[in-house]
Amino acid sequence: MTMKRTVIITIIAVVISSVALMIFARLTSDKDKTKLDFAEAQKGSFEISVSTTGDLEAEQSYDIKGPDIVKYRLFRASPLKITDLIQEGSIVRKGDYIATLDRSDYENVLKDELSQLEVTESDLSMKVLDTAVTLTTLRDDIKNQIFAVEEAKITVDKSKYEPPSVQRQAALDLEKEQRTLDWNKKLYSLRDAQCRLDVKNLRIANRIQIQKVKELQAVLKEFTIKAPSDGIVLYIRDRLGAKYQAGTVLNPFNPIVATLPDLNSLMSKMYISEIDISKVRPGLPVQIKIDAFKDRIFNGEVTSVANIGEQLSNSDSKVFEVLARFNHLDPSFKPLMTTNNKVIIKTFSNVVYVPLESVHTGADSIPFVYTKEGRKQIVIPGDANDKNIIIEKGLAEGTSVYLSTPDKYDRFRLSGMELISELRERQAGRYDEKTKPVRRILANDLETETGERPKIN
Repeated sequence: MTMKRTVIITIIAVVISSVALMIFARLTSDKDKTKLDFAEAQKGSFEISVSTTGDLEAEQSYDIKGPDIVKYRLFRASPLKITDLIQEGSIVRKGDYIATLDRSDYENVLKDELSQLEVTESDLSMKVLDTAVTLTTLRDDIKNQIFAVEEAKITVDKSKYEPPSVQRQAALDLEKEQRTLDWNKKLYSLRDAQCRLDVKNLRIANRIQIQKVKELQAVLKEFTIKAPSDGIVLYIRDRLGAKYQAGTVLNPFNPIVATLPDLNSLMSKMYISEIDISKVRPGLPVQIKIDAFKDRIFNGEVTSVANIGEQLSNSDSKVFEVLARFNHLDPSFKPLMTTNNKVIIKTFSNVVYVPLESVHTGADSIPFVYTKEGRKQIVIPGDANDKNIIIEKGLAEGTSVYLSTPDKYDRFRLSGMELISELRERQAGRYDEKTKPVRRILANDLETETGERPKIN
């Protein structure tokens, strides 16, 4: 009997425990369900914003360039390769070391040009000596010929007492010697002009060669690159996004090695999707958080919005570049710090709002909410953000509304019929700006209930 009584008591205890657990679970479930199914209409400030990440970037920066090869047009430019580059983020002063470029190609060119310079100088020296010898010889010939002419004249004077044939021969000899003298003078003049021209051309070639050597020597001095001003060194990227480093070949037409951003012009550079870009315009306020200063919020303002979209490597959709300037810069800011930006499109004060999902619509396109008191309340929605929507009319603060369509919704009594005429006017286009969020909600709800998306003008 004792054993049987113990078994019976145990069974009863188990049953009671199970029932208690079921009741507790039901109560807890109902409580959680109530908490999840309802939301209270809030009243207060309401904000419409667009949020995105970005980077700190200087509005102005100074390029650290290698030698400007293009301006030296006397020789063909060879590729410029970086052999050493200071670490990114290094703080430098004007004149500090930044980078070294590969000198081998240009040193070989310099050797060739120095050899060529020796050739041109040798050619010039030889030409000057040859000219001196040639012209000296010609001058001697002229002097000798002058003596020959004088002797011929004396012979002519002496032949006055000679027979006519002798006089004639003396005159012919004088004429011949005079023609030779005239020819020697003319030859000297021509040879002098020719020698002067040859020397001039060789001097020009020599000067050009000297200029080449000087320019090459000047270029090679620029292969050790120094900072043009004080600042923080920031690497630049190629078209594929890779940072310049040792081994990178520079563009000879734009030989930028790195940049020195102006820390007094740092801005937040962000990219906003094409869906939201129509909302953003210069002058809108921006709240900026920086990962390095998580507990601080910095205020700024949109300064520019790109007119042309672009597609980033890590994005499938088009985005637009937006720049925001800080109201006050912090000296701790550094380029490329990650920013979290919230562009504030609109702000409202003292308005009633509810979650977006709590607003429904029927086939008649009239928006409404289901209240906890059992009413199907017609409302006039206003602007919306990604979570909530303003209720301009039809709902008081603190009213509990269903987040989804409740069970036995057909038993809820309809109220707010007086708002239908105003809703119709807004839907007809008399309140274009305020109609946009209303139409979006109506379209979404109708698509959910009917499976077809209505055409909303």
